[in-house]
Formats: sequence, C-alpha cells, structure tokens
Amino acid sequence: MCGIFAVTGTIDNEKIDSMLESMTHRGPDEGDHVEVNNFHFGHRRLSIIGVDNGKQPISNREQSKYIVCNGEIYNYQHLKEQLKKTTTFKTDSDSEVPLKLYEAHGAKGVTYLDGMFAFVIADVENETFMAARDTLGIKPLYYGYDENGNMAFSSELKTLFHVTTDVKEFPQGHYYTPESGFVSYRRIKAPSQLLDKTNEVEILTGIQSILEKSVQKRLVADVEVGVLLSGGLDSSLIAAIAQKYRNQERPLHSFCVGIEGSPDIEAARDVAKSIGTIHHEHIYTKEELIDALPEVIYYLESYDPSLVRSAIPCYFVSKLAAKHVKVVLSGEGADELFSGYAYLQEITDETKLNEELIRIINSLHNINLQRLDRMSMAHSLEGRVPFLDLELIDYALKIPSSLKLSNEEEMEKALLRRAFEGVLPEHILWRKKAEFSEGSGAVDILESYANEAVTDEELVCAQNNESITIRSKQEWLYYKIFKNYYPQNSALETIGHWAVV
Repeated sequence: MCGIFAVTGTIDNEKIDSMLESMTHRGPDEGDHVEVNNFHFGHRRLSIIGVDNGKQPISNREQSKYIVCNGEIYNYQHLKEQLKKTTTFKTDSDSEVPLKLYEAHGAKGVTYLDGMFAFVIADVENETFMAARDTLGIKPLYYGYDENGNMAFSSELKTLFHVTTDVKEFPQGHYYTPESGFVSYRRIKAPSQLLDKTNEVEILTGIQSILEKSVQKRLVADVEVGVLLSGGLDSSLIAAIAQKYRNQERPLHSFCVGIEGSPDIEAARDVAKSIGTIHHEHIYTKEELIDALPEVIYYLESYDPSLVRSAIPCYFVSKLAAKHVKVVLSGEGADELFSGYAYLQEITDETKLNEELIRIINSLHNINLQRLDRMSMAHSLEGRVPFLDLELIDYALKIPSSLKLSNEEEMEKALLRRAFEGVLPEHILWRKKAEFSEGSGAVDILESYANEAVTDEELVCAQNNESITIRSKQEWLYYKIFKNYYPQNSALETIGHWAVV
C-alpha cells in the first residue's frame, strides 16, 4: 500500500520533493523516485508484503520496464508460480507481478489480477506506458496533463495539483495506453443466469463459504492485521471470520470509536467479548469531532455531507488502529450486495432492485471506497474490504433479488444474517442497521454545528451565487473548507455524491 505518481516527462527536483512530501502519509516507511528516458516515477511505501525488499519503483532485469503500484494483489502467489516458468523476480513484493504480466501479455495482463490496485508501467524499450485501476476503484488514481502536454498520474488530488490544475478521476475497471486510450477491461454487470431461488440452503452455504474465503485471502500479510468493529452486522461478521482464521501467533485486534454512550461503542464491546478479540476504543468529544473537520476534508478530498459525516468516525478509528496494526478489514460492500439501505425497501420490483444494486456497486469508487482509503491512509493504515471480493460480488448478483427484498416484516440483509446463524449471538446477528455516523454519534453534533455556523441568509446567498448546487448548511460549511484546500475547478468534477444530504 502506498502513494504513487508518474509523469511522461521530467520534473525538477523541487517539485519532485513537494509531490513526495504531499503523500508521505500514504507511505511513511520509504520513498524514492526515478527518471528514465522520458518517464519520471515517484513512490511512497507502506510495507505490507515483501517488507524488506519491495522498494519501488521496481524494474525488470534489463531495466527496460518500470512499475509503481499502489494496492494489494491477492492472487500474486499463484500468478508468481505461473510466471516463474518464463521469468525471474527481483523482489518478494506482490507489486512486481503486474510488471511481469505486462511483459508476458501486454496491457491485457491486468485481466489476470485479483486485488485492489492502481499502477503505472513505463515501457522504456518501446517508448510507451500503461496505467490501470482495479475493477471497483478500491484504490484511487487520478490523471491530468501539464502545460507541456505530458500526462501525469497520482494517488491523490493534492499530489497531482503540483503539476497541473486540470485533473480527472481515472475510471475504475479501465487501463490506458497512448495507443488504445482508455479501455474497459471489467465492469460489474447483471449476470446472464440466476441461482435457483427455491434452493435457499445452497445459496446460504455459498454466501458463507465465499465470504470466509474472501476474509482468509485478505488476512495474508507480513504485518499484523486488525478489524474495524462498529458492532453492526457487517463488521461483526468480518471480525468473527477473521478471528476464526487469523494467524494463531498474532492476536486479533478490533477497533471502535464514538461519543460516550453511542450505540456503536456498546455494541462493539458486546461483539468483541463474544468473539474474543483484543478490543480498543476511543471516546471522542464534540469539540474533538468539530476540530477534526478541516483535516478530515483535506484528506478526504470531498465535501459531500454524507461522506464527510461518515468519514469523521472513520478518521478517528483509523487513527486508533494505526497505533497497533498496519492493515484493517472493514465491512464496506455488504449493503450494496444484499440490499441493506433503507431507501431500497421502497423498490419492490425485482428487476429494478437488481439494477439499482449494480449501479451503486459501480458508484462506490468515489464514495464509500474513497472514504475508507483516504481516512485509513491519512494514518498510514491499509484498509481491506472482504465483501467486495469479485467472486462474492459475482455470486451475490446471481441471487434472485426477490430474496433480498425487505419490509416491515423482513429485516434488511436477512439472507446474509441467515447464512451466518450460529456464528454470532442472535441479538448481534439481528441488530438493526445504523449508518456509521449515526451509530458513532456524529450526525446530531454535525447538524447542530452547521446550523450554528451558517445562517439562513448565508445559505440562500450561496445557493443563488455558487456555480454548484448547495443542498444544505452542512454542505456549504464543508464546501468552504474544501475550497480552501482545493480551489481548482477541476476538483469539483471528481466529487461523488450520495442522494441524501
């Protein structure tokens, strides 16, 4: 896990230093940059796999191709065994595998990867390059062009703005080469065939088996892995499975934050005691929460109210977790796969519900996934999302959406709950969903603060004069902070929005 930048041209040393400094939080362990022919690469590393010899940029033996990569390749060991038949590896890092796939298959080598990643490869020998981002956009990547027409890439907006004011989000599930332009290599879409809805026992077994395999896959690391535990269904399931399959030499640490007496704090304590984790919690105050707003928005690179609200507890829990581990598992994705959001209860047509689930899965890249990446990496912590494993997504979308419908009689995500009967105590397994910011106690504090900080007249003025739509006092408050850090107009085009404010 790390921060990367790449430019198809040269950059002066002063600018290189400032770019590396802007993403030190993404990789405090080591950093370097290299200039080869007409390419300039920079990298800040958070060492997770191949800790002692995975420094980037990584080149091939002939030094004719280089890579900078951010993320984790979960099937790297399998791919490495296959590639060893025809090539040699210089490092133990999973980040070298995409480079070797490029050597063997060209840009289409990205289709072999299972993981969360963003990378750029310079093919010096053939005077070309490629960039790619994982299917869901779990790892961030932005691009733009400098005043000389050079193409530049980076993990965060703040880094790319050192070389250009015109930035765009690199589309998830795409790769880019100068010859092909942007190519969609994989996108989440409706399955061609559904599972038999009358065989619910088999469906429940499949959910449990694939999710357990997904968690096991994400426990692979050369450092300690912990879990973010809000006490809700999703994080509790991930924690219970992780505890079951963890490295027995390392205890499993769980982490929770909230205001005194908030539902998440109490529920997480209950879950931690039930499954036997070493539990850590931080009780934040109203003042601490409000004081953190500017820093949260700076790292988040968004002003969307729903995203900011949920980012604040994520920021504090990541800060807490980083004191003990370098990797955490999180519960993002379950609501999208199993219809967990309240508004989805209003969709009773099965076809429309499935279409909406696919839409929101493909929208995660600059909403929930941006929140987890930015808030965890602000504290040099890697976040992994087992629910968003490609095999699990494929399987969940094959489940007839009629089994995911919820109403007053049928609780949301009932199918997921039934799949794990006996894994958690009943009162935990069937605890009703609360949004992260609600359960942690952030919602009311932020709403009250925005109402005090922004007058009705100021809101009306902003709504009449700003070039963007301002939907609430909270949004105007966050937008003003955002513009202090990111005054460039192009930054606004990268903002993902929830439907609610």
